[in-house]
Amino acid sequence: MKSISKYFLNGLIIIVPIAITIFVVAQIFSFAENILGRHLPQSIHFPGIGLLAVVILLVLTGWLSSHWLLKEVLQWGERLAGSIPVVKFIYNSVKKISTALFESQQLLKNAVLVPYPHQGVKALGFLMPELSVPLAQHFNEEHVCVFVPLSLNMTAGVNILVAKQDVIALDVTSESALQYVLTAGAIMPDTGKATNI
Repeated sequence: MKSISKYFLNGLIIIVPIAITIFVVAQIFSFAENILGRHLPQSIHFPGIGLLAVVILLVLTGWLSSHWLLKEVLQWGERLAGSIPVVKFIYNSVKKISTALFESQQLLKNAVLVPYPHQGVKALGFLMPELSVPLAQHFNEEHVCVFVPLSLNMTAGVNILVAKQDVIALDVTSESALQYVLTAGAIMPDTGKATNI
């Protein structure tokens, strides 16, 4: 009976991630197909056209944005959005987040330990970009920004400013650090040396 339970758990460990991945990819395909299928005649509709159209749209927009005319149009649109109070806040926030996520190669890459929520305990976090001058000028010693995510929920957490000398850099892969957070510690990060940054 023990061996059956063991095999059952092993099966779950193998099948569940594959099933979730297939489900997510299938949903993306389905969403793209449904959106495009409403506006195209049935004669030119074929499986995969939605995803193909999204990829072409992204590449075309990126290519056009490198030309001066579209740059001028985009800048005009940004100035227009910047003149409307509520829209300005939403647009600027989303743009900054998108830029940080898609352009930064180091976001959520450097796993560290920090004293949080108080001295005497440690929490796993991720080193964020360098502090801006308005923040850094309020400290006598060098501080860094660390994002401490909530377990089971990477979309929530706190950003804390910590003295650099109190931050311990972890010699672990970013994937294993993320797994540690997402599983509430059920999967521990890969072991490795830890040194002060």
